[in-house]
Amino acid sequence: MWARLRHLLSHEEARLLRRLAAGWSLKSHRYLDGTKIYRCHGLAGEEEAVPPATVDRLARRGLIHTNHKFPAGTYLLTERGRQVAARLGSPASRPLGPRDYFSS
Repeated sequence: MWARLRHLLSHEEARLLRRLAAGWSLKSHRYLDGTKIYRCHGLAGEEEAVPPATVDRLARRGLIHTNHKFPAGTYLLTERGRQVAARLGSPASRPLGPRDYFSS
């Protein structure tokens, strides 16, 4: 499975998984007019925009999951997402989120 998944991950997807594993947080910011943007927030206060397609592909593969909060939902790594991030060479830190909560 890993070899197949590695070829399916874009550079941006792999980068985002590594950042989440390193403790960054990914949030979807929703506005009353329907606008929705994704931002990744670093531990030192840095932040960057994330393309919606990147978030969608990772969520469809079961690597991240959101808590669906308004106006800013937080995405967490699933257990499968943690495993993939570890195989990508992510630092051995504790990412945001409960262990074994999202299992698929």
